[in-house]
Amino acid sequence: MEIVEEIEGSGGLGGVARMTEVIAALETRRTELIEQLRSQRLASWEEIGQACGMTRQGASRRWSQQAQATSFGDAAAAYRRGRPPYPSSAVDWLVPSTAKSVLDLGAGTGKLTQLLAAREGLAVTAVEPLPAMREELVATVPSADVRDGSAETIPLGNKAVDAVVVAQAWHWFDAATALPEIARVLTPGGTLGLVWNIRDHRVPWVAELDRVLHRHTRQEIDTAPSIGTPFHEVERLDVRWEHALTRPELLDLVASRSYVITMAAKDRDELMHQVGELLDSHLDLRGRKNLTMPYITRCTRARLS
Repeated sequence: MEIVEEIEGSGGLGGVARMTEVIAALETRRTELIEQLRSQRLASWEEIGQACGMTRQGASRRWSQQAQATSFGDAAAAYRRGRPPYPSSAVDWLVPSTAKSVLDLGAGTGKLTQLLAAREGLAVTAVEPLPAMREELVATVPSADVRDGSAETIPLGNKAVDAVVVAQAWHWFDAATALPEIARVLTPGGTLGLVWNIRDHRVPWVAELDRVLHRHTRQEIDTAPSIGTPFHEVERLDVRWEHALTRPELLDLVASRSYVITMAAKDRDELMHQVGELLDSHLDLRGRKNLTMPYITRCTRARLS
């Protein structure tokens, strides 16, 4: 109580402001400690919930998404090896031919950046907050202007680019903060493009793979999100295609999922074992070194008012 009284001081608005500042600092530190516990596999969500006076489900809901969003740096190389590219028709639809400059926001290891950099006459900037991902990105796309930053704080000036694209990352952003930031860096009439690669579950072995993955966790992602003010003319496009990959690349694909990275080591090993058993036993996969993963690439495009 003495500590509380010391922070409160003489009370009033000043006391409330001081308390708010201390609470925010403590919450930031608590989040850092929880991320450390999870990244080093030192505590389960049940134990963290008990320490925070919460249920396991409550603690997981509150902190797991943030832990997952920052987890990719732990598996950047696997992400680069295992994640698929994007079909050229989707990229051409997302970025108008009239665009002279584009920002790849949350660029990761450069899966989309690489395709953008191949377009003649297009200046490419890539923003990625995680150092390990940026390291892979610079090595993969040396021609791009790679910067440290986030969707909520974009390190560009006003009206800097003609298009902004977000590949497999919009669900990690705080949209309420990111949208005005994106609008700020876009030229008038510029475009925002969102894209996700989704495994095509109509193929039996892909559906079985997803059942194996979802025994451990289910990550629901809205791949057709609403885009509000100041954007309009929202359009959608689905592109069906197939990606050739090897067995090790498929295992890297699984290992690079955020919820797999943040699993306890025992659970992660069990999941990878189950995926390996599927590859060894399914009639469509057994004995094959080279595989074909069917995808639906789901795109959203909107124009700045």
